[in-house]
Amino acid sequence: MGLNERIVSKAGAIVTSGLVSGLLNPEQARKFIQQTFEVTNLGGLVRHVMRTSKTGEIDKIGIGSRIVRKKTENTDDNYRAGVKTSQIEYATTPVRLPWEITEETLRENIEGQSLEKTITDLMTRQLGIDMEDLYLNGDVDVSSDDPDYDFLKINDGWIKQLANGSHVEDRSSKNSGAMSVDVYYDALQQIPNKYNNGRLRWLMSPRRKQEWDRYLLKQIIEHGGGVPESIYKNPAAVPAVEVPSLSNDKIILTDPQNLIVVNTYSVKVRKTVEGKEAIMQDKRFYVAHLDYDPIIEELDAAAIITGLK
Repeated sequence: MGLNERIVSKAGAIVTSGLVSGLLNPEQARKFIQQTFEVTNLGGLVRHVMRTSKTGEIDKIGIGSRIVRKKTENTDDNYRAGVKTSQIEYATTPVRLPWEITEETLRENIEGQSLEKTITDLMTRQLGIDMEDLYLNGDVDVSSDDPDYDFLKINDGWIKQLANGSHVEDRSSKNSGAMSVDVYYDALQQIPNKYNNGRLRWLMSPRRKQEWDRYLLKQIIEHGGGVPESIYKNPAAVPAVEVPSLSNDKIILTDPQNLIVVNTYSVKVRKTVEGKEAIMQDKRFYVAHLDYDPIIEELDAAAIITGLK
């Protein structure tokens, strides 16, 4: 842990001169939200939608297949290709990230007042990591005994939505959840061919990716021969993306653009150095307010592998 990280961990309170008080304008809000996505591997791949309303619908527009017809000269058969439209409902949930830091920490830190910007970057990075965790693992029905209950209960994430509505490849009853080539190919078979179009990605934890590497190495040691390097990175010819927020027993297969995060422009970042607490404790107080809803455009275009060991 570096010096700045130790300061943040020890202080429990922080300052940020780069933050502004009040409601951010749309461009500032978009930039702030974008920064939270850029700190993770998955964040830059999923689809981001900004809305002014906290609840509403997002349009889905599609075109059918085999829509070309034979042409007959000087004839109109009144056939017209259609466009399929539908909607996905969203309802954003408000969240906040408060922090504070003492004036003494600012005075005695070797970075001086520039520590404010350093901590802003650190807090924005951690906000992005935590939000991705929620996008994936949120569950309003999580047990109150879970040590992360207050965090996970905020909203239902993609994993719960996939488990309840997409294609599920449960490996717990297949070879006791052991890693194998079949894990990938069995999941791929569940995805309709129209979605198996080169944009699919395996989303897995770094540990699960390492287990795949170990499995391949073991095959080489035990049976000889070699494995093309591309297979390590692209199981079943589908690129893999390492996502630390995913648990080791699950793998998601989908086009990352099928995963959507909806935010509104009502991002608020507030700062105060006034008031009784600020004066008596010699502190500065900050809080970032935002909202979100993780939704999935097409559940049929996704599969989740569960029960891995």
